[in-house]
Amino acid sequence: MAEAQRYLPGLPEEEDELDEIALDPRLLEEAERIAEALVFASAQPVSETYIASRLPRGIDVGPVMSRLKAIYASRGVNLVQVADHWAFRTAADLSFVVQTDEQEIRKLSRAALEVLAIIAYHQPVTRAEIEDIRGVQTSKGTLDVLMEAGWVRFRGRRRTPGRPVTFGTTRDFLDHFGLEEIRDLPGIEELKGAGLLSGRVPSNLHIPVPVGEDELSENEDPITQMDLEELGLLTPKAEEDD
Repeated sequence: MAEAQRYLPGLPEEEDELDEIALDPRLLEEAERIAEALVFASAQPVSETYIASRLPRGIDVGPVMSRLKAIYASRGVNLVQVADHWAFRTAADLSFVVQTDEQEIRKLSRAALEVLAIIAYHQPVTRAEIEDIRGVQTSKGTLDVLMEAGWVRFRGRRRTPGRPVTFGTTRDFLDHFGLEEIRDLPGIEELKGAGLLSGRVPSNLHIPVPVGEDELSENEDPITQMDLEELGLLTPKAEEDD
């Protein structure tokens, strides 16, 4: 490459530069149009894997989505990232325009908010661990409300006696609260600044950095068909006639 550079001064020195030049601008534009159409046509956030499978060969989905995100940043709708998925959402400062009187306002009880916060920051977490943190018993109804809202899910089963179920948040939770990933949850200083914590915060108060990994941890087993039946989420299969 260095030898060629002596005789061709205009030749880029880095291979990456050659790759950028080799990419046809029209191909990049077409890739952006395809990605835009896929996200626009879907009622749910679209995965990067799915988008990448529809793009022209050799096009990296990451830069395409980043460029589209920048294009829509100042528009009435924004392209937002939800974990490894993408979706169009009304710009935050215009949300009041699209609200209707018929829109149902979902209010969570204080107990539900506490449980949701514990799951978000401590996941994967069991019901017993939630109760230990709160210091009070957690009713099944509270967890049911959060699961019906689509914000909490069963993650797996802990590899401890009794194999308790572990809970975690969902992609809908991230989408609803405008988070790209669970690590974007506010820390203690941000919570204080937003007025969500009183000035008399106990000195021993600790807000953990959420992990939020979708993959099961080392001490978790996946939820099986039998587990779902045991938890009452599926009707047990009838025994086949002989």
